[in-house]
Amino acid sequence: MAKYIGPKCRISRREKTDLEFKSGIKSIESKCNLEHTPGQHWSRRARETDYGLQLRMKQMIKRYYGLLEKQFRLYYTEADRQRGSTGDNLLKRLESRLDNVVYRLGFASTRAEARQLVSHKSILVNGSIVNIPSYILNKGDVIEVRSKAKGQLRVNAALDLSKQREQVSWLEIDTKEKSGVLKADIDVSELPALFKVNLVVELYSK
Repeated sequence: MAKYIGPKCRISRREKTDLEFKSGIKSIESKCNLEHTPGQHWSRRARETDYGLQLRMKQMIKRYYGLLEKQFRLYYTEADRQRGSTGDNLLKRLESRLDNVVYRLGFASTRAEARQLVSHKSILVNGSIVNIPSYILNKGDVIEVRSKAKGQLRVNAALDLSKQREQVSWLEIDTKEKSGVLKADIDVSELPALFKVNLVVELYSK
């Protein structure tokens, strides 16, 4: 799968917000000047159109979860087929990805690191190895770090760092056992307020 290997600060500066690409050991402001967009001499942005705002929002959410266009579009199509709000369905599906939940539980310091843990078969779901980062979890699923990976320094360091982040209500974490449960339905109201997912729906509805 293709992936972005350039400077992570560049993407956060483009969106003028912290997309949680960095571990959190240092504040994002100490590493990236979010006031200046990428480009020579911090080029100013032209006045954005409605389409531009919609596209910018899609890019922001897509990058936040570390997805490429084809996969993100597939999630939108699946969300649109479900009952209820398409935007809420989309966010719930993105939040239910295994790599995202591993990050939320604090077993990895970034989503990229969580994706690597999953790919390296270091994560169990309901007692079985799952090495597919895009695996969709359901309420009641138990996620845990595999026994041979529990002693990894990066896992323990990530758990310490996760104490600085606000925990979401739909996950229950046992830091001692390095396990967690998706105990409730995902509440999209707890996700970043800057996610105006209705703009993404408007974009794809054209």
